[in-house]
Amino acid sequence: MKINKIFLLFVLFLITSCVGTSSTGVFGTGVSIALDPRTIGTQIDDSIMQKNLTAKIINMNKNYILSVKSKVIDGRIFITGKVDTVEEKFKITKLGWEIKGARSVKNDLRIKDGFNFKQTAKDILITSQLRVAMISNKKIKAVNYNIDTYKKKIYIYGISKDEEERAEVINEAKQVLDVEDVISSILLIEDLRVVKN
Repeated sequence: MKINKIFLLFVLFLITSCVGTSSTGVFGTGVSIALDPRTIGTQIDDSIMQKNLTAKIINMNKNYILSVKSKVIDGRIFITGKVDTVEEKFKITKLGWEIKGARSVKNDLRIKDGFNFKQTAKDILITSQLRVAMISNKKIKAVNYNIDTYKKKIYIYGISKDEEERAEVINEAKQVLDVEDVISSILLIEDLRVVKN
């Protein structure tokens, strides 16, 4: 039984290694610069904000370097991951609002519960399946999206060129087996303050 669990973990590791759970551009903003509709200046501003927030979160609790993720798109801050207490969730939201240039903060942090190997493996599998579906779909620029799955709920962050692409991404997520909910924070290019000409 133990060998089966180790083998499953190894296979899941290979799947996520080959597919990738996120794409990081030169400035670490999570999307490829060549495909990103934001101007280089906006991308740099977002990257600086993201790095500042990450530093503040790590300064608050070094354990959060792996369990808390942040994403900044056009000054909008998105936070996912797991924290120990409700108070820390509120503190991280406050840290987000303290970042210079923050336009909004969306906090999807969850409170940690006991480690569940089966649930974690299932979440990794769901993320991998959605990533493959998005890469295979010609209507979607998959590099423009970050995916996080927790307890069969998919959280999607990114930039869509239009409403049709956004609907396509959400539809792909809803078709993944065992998904209970899809929470999307997908901005349209027209929603961004400054875009490339």
